[in-house]
Amino acid sequence: MTKELPFHAVETTAQGFAELGLAPEILKVLDEVGFKHPTPIQAKAIPIALNGHDVMGCAQTGTGKTAAFVLPLVHKLTHGKGTRGLILCPTREIALQTHQFVEFFGESHQLTGAVLIGGVKYGPQEEALRNIPDIIIATPGRLMDHVKKRNVSLKMVEELVMDEADRMLDMGFYPQIEKILRQLPANHRTMMFSATMPPSIKRLADHFLEAPEYIEVAPPGTSAHGIEHRVYLVEETDRERMLLALVKAESGSVLVFAQTKREVDALTKMLGDNGEPAKEIHSDRSQSQRVAALEGFREGKHSVLVATDVMSRGIDITGISQIISYQVPENAEDYVHRSGRTGRAGHKGISSVIATWKDKSKVAYVESLLGSKFSRCTMEGIEPYVEQSKKKRSKLRGW
Repeated sequence: MTKELPFHAVETTAQGFAELGLAPEILKVLDEVGFKHPTPIQAKAIPIALNGHDVMGCAQTGTGKTAAFVLPLVHKLTHGKGTRGLILCPTREIALQTHQFVEFFGESHQLTGAVLIGGVKYGPQEEALRNIPDIIIATPGRLMDHVKKRNVSLKMVEELVMDEADRMLDMGFYPQIEKILRQLPANHRTMMFSATMPPSIKRLADHFLEAPEYIEVAPPGTSAHGIEHRVYLVEETDRERMLLALVKAESGSVLVFAQTKREVDALTKMLGDNGEPAKEIHSDRSQSQRVAALEGFREGKHSVLVATDVMSRGIDITGISQIISYQVPENAEDYVHRSGRTGRAGHKGISSVIATWKDKSKVAYVESLLGSKFSRCTMEGIEPYVEQSKKKRSKLRGW
C-alpha cells in the first residue's frame, strides 16, 4: 500500500511515541513516516484509551486527533474476530479521510475497514459488510440504514469513536446516534471528540460514557497561528461584487463558504460567468461529484471551491491561500473551523469575512472568541459601508 496520508505539520510534545505504550508494529509505521513525537492530544488520549478508560476530548481540527483515536483502536483490535470497532463521523469526507488512517495504520495488524456513507450505492457497502470488516467508519444516517436492513450487527463492537460529536449534533444526528449506541454491548469503550463543549455534548457524555477522563487541547476559539483575519464591510447589494473582487485578487487557491446549498450553487455560477471557474460541494451533490470537486481542488485543476460548512471540519488540504466567508456564520465557532482550513503545514493564510452593518454584533462575538480584532479592509472600486451617524458619515463607527 502506498504510504500517503493528509499529514500536516502540527505542534508536538517532547515525548516519544514509544512512551505511550503502542505496539512495536505501529511504532515501526510511525517511524517510517517520520513521526517521532505525538501531538498534545495524542500524548494525552492514547495512554488513557490503551488503559481501557472512556475518553471525552475537546480538541480543535488540526491537532492530530484522528491519529489519537485510530492508533489505540489499531493497537487493541485483532483481525478476524468480527466487527469490533466503530467510528462515527459527521460527513462523508471526514469518514473517507478517517478510513485512510485506518487502512494506513491497520495494515500492520491486517485490520480491514468498511466505509458506510450516503451519496453512493448500497451494493459495494453490502459486499464489504458481508466480508465482516474489523472496523466500520460511518456517518450515522447510512449506518442506521444498514442496521435496519439487517446488513450489519453491532453486537460485538468493543471500541466506539464519535468524532466531531458537536458537529453531528448540530446536523441533527442525535436520534440516529442514540439508536446506534443502544445497539452496542454494554461493556464497550468510547472515545468522544468534540471541538466545542456545549451542554448537549456534556449530557451525551454523561449518558453514554462510563466515568470518562476529560481532556482539553486547543480550547474553543483557538485559531491557528499564521492566519490573518480580515473583515470587509459593504452594502448588502455589493456582497457578490466583493466576493468576485477578492477571488480575482487572489493568485492562490480559495475556499468560499456560504450558508445554504442554493447559495453555493448561485455563487459557483456567478464566479464561472465572470471568468473564475469554481466547483461546488454540499449535501445535495452526489459522492462522486463531491470527490471530484475536492480532488480537483487539491490537485489545482480549479482554484476556487464553494461549499457549505460540510467542508469546515476535518478536511486536510494544505496550501489554501484564503478562506472567504460570504457571510458571518451564525455560530461563531464555525468561523474558527472555517479559518482553520488555511494556514496549515506552517504556511501563512488569510481568512476574510464579507459583512454588512447588520453583522456588527456577530463580528464582535467572533472577535471575542478569537481574542483579537479583525483587520478592517477595503477593496478598490467597492465603496465600504459607512455606518449611519447623527454627526457625520465619514468613518466606520464602532468598527
